[in-house]
Amino acid sequence: MDDRITLTGVQIVATVGWPDEERDTPQRLRVDVVLTPGAPFTGLNDDLSRTIDYAAVTLCLRRVALERPRKLIETLAEELALAILDGFAVRRVELNLQKFILPDVESVAVRVVRERS
Repeated sequence: MDDRITLTGVQIVATVGWPDEERDTPQRLRVDVVLTPGAPFTGLNDDLSRTIDYAAVTLCLRRVALERPRKLIETLAEELALAILDGFAVRRVELNLQKFILPDVESVAVRVVRERS
């Protein structure tokens, strides 16, 4: 099944960073997410309850990001992916998380892929 929902450029805010000073101020991060549903899109009949509410996914990402400070974006990416698996009817989550902190570097990114067992 190749049916997917892609959210590109979701803006979130999180307190994240290795040195303590970096965690003094929340940072803007960017999340790209590819969601593979548990069932194909056939027969949805325009019924939102039968698919993945991507607005709710966005709210979930923002809520998890604000829950607590973290030192590593790797940790945050893992928690974001698991929250989506936990809260939505998805079989697989591909998540790319970008941070904009280093001078002369457009972004630093991590990618995680998690699937239901």
